[in-house]
Order: sequence, then structure tokens, then C-alpha cells
Amino acid sequence: MDLMTNLMPAAAEIFLLAMACLILIADLLIKQTGKLFTYMLVQVALLGCALITVGTHETGVVYVFHNMFVDDLMSDVLKLLTYLAMSMMLVYSRQYLMVRGLFTGEFMVLALFAMLGMMVMISANHFLTLYLGLEVLSLSLYAMVALQRDSAVATEAAMKYFILGALASGMLLYGMSLLYGATGSLELGVVSHAIQNGVAEKNLLVFGLVFVVSGLAFKLGAVPFHMWVPDVYQGAPTPMTMLIGSAPKFAAFAFAARLLVEGLQPMVQHWSGMLIILAVASMGLGNITAISQTNLKRMFAYSTISHMGFMLLGLVSGDIEGYGAAMFYTVVYVLMSLGAFGMIMLLSREGFEADTLNDFKGLNQRSPWLAFLMLLLMFSMAGVPPTVGFYAKFSVLNAVIQTGHVWLAVVAVLFSLIGAFYYLRIVKLMYFDTPESHTPITVDADASLLISINGLSVLLLGLLPGTLMWYCAASVQQSLMLH
Repeated sequence: MDLMTNLMPAAAEIFLLAMACLILIADLLIKQTGKLFTYMLVQVALLGCALITVGTHETGVVYVFHNMFVDDLMSDVLKLLTYLAMSMMLVYSRQYLMVRGLFTGEFMVLALFAMLGMMVMISANHFLTLYLGLEVLSLSLYAMVALQRDSAVATEAAMKYFILGALASGMLLYGMSLLYGATGSLELGVVSHAIQNGVAEKNLLVFGLVFVVSGLAFKLGAVPFHMWVPDVYQGAPTPMTMLIGSAPKFAAFAFAARLLVEGLQPMVQHWSGMLIILAVASMGLGNITAISQTNLKRMFAYSTISHMGFMLLGLVSGDIEGYGAAMFYTVVYVLMSLGAFGMIMLLSREGFEADTLNDFKGLNQRSPWLAFLMLLLMFSMAGVPPTVGFYAKFSVLNAVIQTGHVWLAVVAVLFSLIGAFYYLRIVKLMYFDTPESHTPITVDADASLLISINGLSVLLLGLLPGTLMWYCAASVQQSLMLH
């Protein structure tokens, strides 16, 4: 009985691991033509995880596995959002992968293992669990980027991602070992107490913090650790780009929140200064470089860098309101990212990738509805009211101003204005230019319905952001302050 009580908070992870192994075996027995069965099994696995996560939710914070794993409101909310993002990614990419011969069991099983890594990161309360989750996620993503074996561009992207990822993991591990040396513990709560009570070795702590923040910045793609993002986004097949640019951002936010807020909150004056530099550099370089891009995936890569800079601004504030705003911003960004990459895949067809700016010329003449949805997504990314992107930016800026960093808010607004240019340029191309191709756009019914919901939700959440904002604030408050 005691064992079952211990395992219940991690029931979703255990179920997912079992399903991934089952799907791996089942896929061997299914012929290439029956891959839809594997796809349905994956969606069932995601639904099962969601039901288990809701079913095992406890009010309060529950620790298991010698305090290495935590089950709280923030972890449950982020996990549910991760399942949703993964499910959407699979729906959007099904037709695209089928046409290119990439709709394989390997792709789907690797996606599940990547998600398992994200779930472990989201619930980690210990340096080892954090690192374990990160490695499971990273290794799955490296393999997924290289899945298109006959593509030199994809292989090159995977090599860059792998080498730079290994370097960042090493830095992170070194930083964690220094923090362990300074505090004598790997558990986040104990580390926090050791620093608070002044028993930690000060010099080791600061060195460890620098390495940990560097490793974290790499995973977020923040400047100056951003060099892998544009090449990987452009080189990887679009479904893999969509995966890297969406669900792992939830895990990265949880990683940053657990590590910096739960473990290193007493050193907030040290790490908030580092995050300010990362955030300003990311917003500046991301927005300015994106203007000169003609490849959409590369443009969205630089846009991701700038958005992650904005997310870091929320963490800079060092208070609950800022952390809630950062989580809200992450959720909104993932929703917009899924829609934008989904649109690229829906417009692609056999032998044609709709990933340059010219491919979106005159989209309004070819499909007014898809053009309207893309317009909503671009307005939201640019932060134009009444879309939810505006509210997300506003909540982060408000948190920054509350903590007295008015100059930082001004810098962020200026870079946002620069960023608005390249988003609105896509709208201009869709509505005012003549199309280069008149090939009819054919979209599966489920993908068409999903992109419609995705696009309209950006508008609806902008008009009614209260519920989502409340969930983010409540989950952060319960999880990060009760510890």
C-alpha cells in the first residue's frame, strides 16, 4: 500500500513509459500502411496521461522518491498543457510526414520519450532529476532532428544541435556539482536553506550559479547561447521544428522556476542581474536579425530568441506576480508557435515546402480563412491588441515596472516595436501581393478544425485572459512559495 502511495504522483510518467514501450513493439508488427493505428495509440497514450494527471491531483505539494520528485499544481497544469501541445503537433504534422515518408513509429516513440523527459523536468525537485529529465528530452530531440537521413541539411542541424547541446549539458552539470560542493546537497529545498542560513561556501556558489544559468540560457536559446536555434529550426523537418519550438518551452520554464526560484531564491540579486543581460541581448538580437530573414522557419527561430528574452523578464522581477506572468507568457508563446508552424505544414505539399516569405504571397486570394487565421497569429506574436500576445507582453512589462526596472520595460517596448515589423510584413504579403502559385490548398478536416480553433483561441484568450492568467498565478504561488 505504501509503495502505491509513493508511486501515485508519478503514475502519468510510469503509464507513458509503459505505453511508449508497447507502441515500440506494436509498431514492429504493423506494416507501413497501418501507421495510423500507431498514431491513434499515441493519441490514446496522451489522453491517458491527461486523465491520470487530473485523477492523481492533490491539493498541496506532495514529495516522493526521497524528495526527488514533486507533484503540485504547477507541475499538473504544465503537464496538461504539454500533452495538449504534443497532441496538436501530431495532428498538424500527420499529413506532412506521410507525404515525405517520415510517418514512422520511430518518430512517434521518440516524441513520447521527449515528452517523458519534459514531464520529469516539470516535476523535478532535485538536481539529478532535473538533469535526467533534460537528457531524456535532449537525446530524443537530437535523434528526431536527424530522422530524415537522406537530408544533408537535417543531418548537419542534428550534428550542431548535438555538439552544442553536449557542451551546454556539461556546463550545467559542472554548475550543479559546484552548487553541491558549496551546499552539501542536491535537493533544491535543502540548497535554498543552506544559502539562506549562510552555511554555503560563497565563492563556489557564485561560480556554480554562472555555469547553471549559462546551461539554462542555452536550453532556452537565449543570447549569447543562441547559435544553434536558427540552424536547427531551418534544417530540421518542420514537425521537428514545431516540436522543439513548442512543448519543451513548458519544461524549460519549469526548469528555470524550480532551479532559480526554489533552489537559488536567496541569491536572487545575483541571478536576476544575469537574466537582465540575457533578456536584453535576446530581445535585441532576436528582433533585429529576424528582419533580414527570408526563410520563415529561420525568422521564427530569431523570433523565439526574442520571446524567450521576454519570458526571462518575468523571472527577473523576483516576485510571484512576475513568475505568474512568465508562465502565462510561455503558455501563450507555445500556442502561437504551434499555430504558426502548423500553417507552414498545412500549406506545404509533396515536393514543396511553404517555408519562405514568398510562399505566403497572396494567401488571401487562395484561402481567405487561412489568411485570416495567420493574421491573428502574427498580430498576437507582434503584441497587437486585442490578441492574447498583447496581454502576455503587458503582464510581463507590468511585473517589471512593479519591481522598479522602468528602463527595462522601455527597452522591451522598443524592441517589440522593431519586432512588429517582420510579423506585419507577412500580413502585408498575404493581403496585398499577388500569389506566386495558384495550386489549390487541400487540408485534412481534423487539421483544418484544429488550426481554426488555434487561431481563434488567440483572439478569444486576448478578450478573456482572466482564467488562464489566474491558473498561472495560482499554480506558481502554490508551488514556488509553499516550499
